[in-house]
Amino acid sequence: MTILLYDLVGHDVGRPFSPHCWKTKMALAHKGLAVTKVPTRFLEVPEVESGASKTVPVIRDGERVVADSFAIALYLDEAYPDRPTLFGGDGGKAMARFIERWSQFTIHPYVATVALTDLHDMQDEPNAAYFRESREQRYGKRLEEVVANRDAGLAACRAALEPLRSTLTYQPFIGGEAPLFADYIVFGALQWGRIAS
Repeated sequence: MTILLYDLVGHDVGRPFSPHCWKTKMALAHKGLAVTKVPTRFLEVPEVESGASKTVPVIRDGERVVADSFAIALYLDEAYPDRPTLFGGDGGKAMARFIERWSQFTIHPYVATVALTDLHDMQDEPNAAYFRESREQRYGKRLEEVVANRDAGLAACRAALEPLRSTLTYQPFIGGEAPLFADYIVFGALQWGRIAS
């Protein structure tokens, strides 16, 4: 059976950009599970699976609907224990929670700021209008003002990534010798920036 993944896209469905959807895509690939991606734009998210979540990713696996990338990863490990683990045990789950928080407080703010106008430009007209309004309300200023100092935070972001760089000189992955969900969390954040800019 194929799992449905609702994947955030702009006007180009071949360029999905959500860091959280990327985490889920990597988790599904890690498990070797068949997936059908359902391209979903911002304004379509409230309709996904009859309003199952205000955000994506959302998956449907048979009768089961699961939202949130971390909840999806936990579900996949529980539902498919015969496939490679995403966490490697309770310690890996705790580590992934830490990496998720670290990524969202370190990488996400920088990428969200520098890629803001690029993300806007990736949308079709109605979704671009939604994106502009929601993000300008969040930041309290126009998108162009937010990105005006995009280079100002680069040195701080690079410094914040140093523990990750240093760790990867000792081992190939955050998870050790093989990737775990913690690796996909960081990958998703970096992929978001790469695709958007």
